[in-house]
Formats: sequence, structure tokens, C-alpha cells
Amino acid sequence: MKSERIKEAILIIVSFVIGGVLTFIVIDGKDLLNKTTTTSSASSGLTCSAADCTKVVVDESGISEAVEKVYDGILMIRNYQNDEVASTGTGFVYKIEGDDAYVITNQHVVDGADRITLITSTDEEIEGEVLGGDSYVDIAIVRMKKTDDLVALTLGNSENSKLGDLVFTIGNPLGYEYRGSVSTGHLAGKDRLVSVSTDNNSSSSDWVMKVLQTDAAINPGNSGGPLMNANGEVIGVISLKLVQTEVEGMGFAIPIEYVNSKIETLEKGESIEWPVLGVQMLNVSDAKYSYRYNFDIPNDVDSGVVIAGIEEGTGAASSDLKAGDIVTAINGVEVSDSAYLRYELYKYQAGDTIELTYLRAGEEHTTKVKLSKSE
Repeated sequence: MKSERIKEAILIIVSFVIGGVLTFIVIDGKDLLNKTTTTSSASSGLTCSAADCTKVVVDESGISEAVEKVYDGILMIRNYQNDEVASTGTGFVYKIEGDDAYVITNQHVVDGADRITLITSTDEEIEGEVLGGDSYVDIAIVRMKKTDDLVALTLGNSENSKLGDLVFTIGNPLGYEYRGSVSTGHLAGKDRLVSVSTDNNSSSSDWVMKVLQTDAAINPGNSGGPLMNANGEVIGVISLKLVQTEVEGMGFAIPIEYVNSKIETLEKGESIEWPVLGVQMLNVSDAKYSYRYNFDIPNDVDSGVVIAGIEEGTGAASSDLKAGDIVTAINGVEVSDSAYLRYELYKYQAGDTIELTYLRAGEEHTTKVKLSKSE
């Protein structure tokens, strides 16, 4: 009898202990779970890629902290021609020295301008001076007088960015009315090769750009603006987008590392020295099906570059190349048209010697060509 009472007492004590544990889990445990969830939903942003980067908080409210950090460094650019606004775009401050601020934008934003002005986040319009630009890089450097509200953006590193990373841009889509618009998206692709025209008046491609792809909204007027990671570091310069009825959300930015490698030259007002092959070029696709040209192109050859002429005093003139030859590769890398040939060619410098693979009368040959300087 006594042992049975002892058993009952033990059961009662155990029941109280279990009941207390369950109550803690149901009541207090819920608060702990909520605290854990709240903590995990906020992030310090992506890993900083610059040494002096300041991390910002990215949470359910978005990237407002990062936007605030960079907003006063982003400008609207007006391109004036014949005393009228011909076009608008975006630029951003990357350096402030003394009384001057230096701005990166696209060459096509300032191309053909008689003068340009820059509009700050406080709606002040300031005259700008284009120091230098290049249509192949599609970058121009502009100098303007510093104002108290201007800030310089941090140039980051696109190579450290990963597919799916949160990115955003601030720009001036469709002009003045929508200036300072923020759009967010993700890094959708890296090392994309996109054929473009370096001539605003031409629809044919003559250059290939290696770019970052994003699904952030890009519209006319965003050109020249920064593509930034969640910490507000610039990882690219907005340059173009695909405009087709069946395409949505495919914008492209020039990687900031490539831009950075050209800034010093353009700041000084110097031209970027691209190597010269010394030939006039035609795409096989153009020469083959046009009555204007009379080159003997085999029926089974659908890509490559036809040599239409050779310039005297160049490396091509000292090589085995002749008019009518079809160049198919540079140093073993296939070139499908003149845009890709120029893309591969511009990886080298004047004075370098390259090997060209070409077809003549249907037979494959190779020749060495020493690249010349542009004049």
C-alpha cells in the first residue's frame, strides 16, 4: 500500500515536470521562434567587395538604406544640340577632387552634344565638360563643379557577384519627369556577349560587348547609370537592353572592372589606342547574297569575314592576305563576323603579332600579322 502511494507521488511529480516543459514550448518557445525568424529575415547585405565598403541592412522593407547612401551621387544628363535637348541619360559621381566632381556615363549619352548639363538630386542644373569618351567601350568621363550635396559612389567588383544576387539601379527613364527612379532585380547573367553598333545612325553590328545581365527595369534614359549590389557598390554601368516585343527584363551593364581600366586614359582626354589590322571587312553573310560584291565564296561557307581591301603600310599588307580571303579565326579563336573579329582583335595591342586563319579558293591557310597603331 505504501509503495503504491509512493508510485502515485512520483507520477504526479513527473506530470508536473512534463506539463511545465510543454507550457514553455507552447508559450515562451513561440516568442523565441519569432525572435529567431525576425533575426534571420534581416541581413547585412552582400559581402563588401571594396575595402572601404559600408554594409547596409536589407530586410522586408527593401533596400532603402542602400538607396539613401548613393542617391545624391546619381545625376540626370541632358545632351544639347543646336540649343535644344536632343536626348537625356544618367551618370554617377565616382570621384570628388577639390572643387570638381568626376562623372561616369555612356559615350552614346553625350555623343554629338554641343554642350551637356547635369541635374543633381536637389534639382540643380550644372554645366559639364566631357573630358573623353570611346564608342567601343561606350564610356565617357564628364567633369562638373562640385556641390555640397554630391557624394561619390564606391566602385566595387562584379567578379565577386553571384547569379541571383540582388542588384538595383537609379536613373532617369523617359527623361525629367521620372528622374531618380529606383528599380531592383537580380544578377541574371555574367560574361554575356552582345553584338552592338557603335554608330547611333547604323543598325548593323560592328562590335561585341561582354556584359552583365540583369532583370531590373531598364528604360530609355537609364543609360550611363550605375548597376549596384545590395551595399550600393557599383558593379557595372548600364549600357543597353534588348528591345523586342517577345522580350522582357533583359538589360545589360558594362562590368566595372573593364570601365575602371579605361578611366585614367579618358580622364586625361586621351584616345584609347586600339590595334589596327589594316583591312576593309565584309561579313560573309553580306558579301555572299549581295549583287554589289563579286567575291568567290563557297556555298558551304556561311560565316567569317571577307577581306574587301588591304591598307598600305599596315601589318596586313606585309602578310599573305589578299582581297577576297575569308578570315575565320584569330589565334585559333573562331570569328563568325566582323563584330566578333574586332572583339578578338581588340584584346591585343599595337605591336603584337597574331595568327590569322583564312580560306582562299576553299582551302585553309594561316598567316602572321603584326598589328599597327591607330592614327
